[in-house]
Amino acid sequence: MYIADNNRYEKMPYRRAGKSGVKLPALSLGMWQNFGDMKPFDDSRRMLLRAFDLGINHFDLANNYGPSPGSAEETFGRVISTDLKPYRDELLISTKAGHYMWPGPYGEWGSKKSLVASLDQILRRMKLDYVDIFYSHRPDPITPLEETMDALATAVRSGKALYVGISAYNPEMTARAADILGGMGIHCLMHQPSYSMFNRWIEDGLLDVLEQKGVGSIVYCPLQQGLLSSRYLDGIPADSRAGRPGGFLFPKDVTPEKIEKVKTLSQIAKERGQTMAQMALAWVLRTGRVTSAIIGASRLEQIEENIGAVKNLEFSGEELEKIEAVLKDDSSIQD
Repeated sequence: MYIADNNRYEKMPYRRAGKSGVKLPALSLGMWQNFGDMKPFDDSRRMLLRAFDLGINHFDLANNYGPSPGSAEETFGRVISTDLKPYRDELLISTKAGHYMWPGPYGEWGSKKSLVASLDQILRRMKLDYVDIFYSHRPDPITPLEETMDALATAVRSGKALYVGISAYNPEMTARAADILGGMGIHCLMHQPSYSMFNRWIEDGLLDVLEQKGVGSIVYCPLQQGLLSSRYLDGIPADSRAGRPGGFLFPKDVTPEKIEKVKTLSQIAKERGQTMAQMALAWVLRTGRVTSAIIGASRLEQIEENIGAVKNLEFSGEELEKIEAVLKDDSSIQD
């Protein structure tokens, strides 16, 4: 029988999400690629419980996460209905909908029909009465933004979600979405954008909008899918995201120029007493404008290493200057 570590909340700093009463751990666990039915359940269970023992009480999912799609939520449902059931009120569980899930016009994107149906399916898979945060996973180029936001408001009013958020929306759409929700009496709690040392688009206006609207931010791919770690310093491992078929990091992305930058950055990290991955995580959290960073993991040891980032989140001016000198040629790279 699982019993959580009594000292779990002493190991993690927690940050307020925008203008709200919600606090998120500085690091959250994402279940994108390594918690589906193609992975052994016992491995997934161990990683989830170890993360909670280390102070991660926020788990980020989406209805298309797996692989196969939906299976990450099913995995989490098995764990939350057994080991983590006594701790439900301590957990923040977030999920998203908007990417392809089933055939026909309502199996993806942001119509009210699609999002409401998706949330019902999500709750069945996770064996939950409600989720804490429900996101529009991506902007819909066709559906009026008012309809998508109405779907999120419906989720809150129905009691199926406590809070709502958006993901991958540009600054202009983010401001509009927050205003539309506000007009309905619903606060947009979170925005989930990509952000890393090699992908800095949110610095060009989005962070300003989030501060103005009182919206928190939780960033994904802070390690650029492993590129900002020691994973690729000696080539592309066959079992890595860039090495295996169907991965979302392509061999063409692992360029000699980027590897040289990572090698230089790794030396700065070593001088700080951190691994490259730990410094990359600390860097996205450095200003306090980012509420939380999502880490992914295929092994328990990766979670334990990444958690070490919170031991040193401060940078000196000299360190930031050195890092900026390395990054300057990649400052406009986007996913």
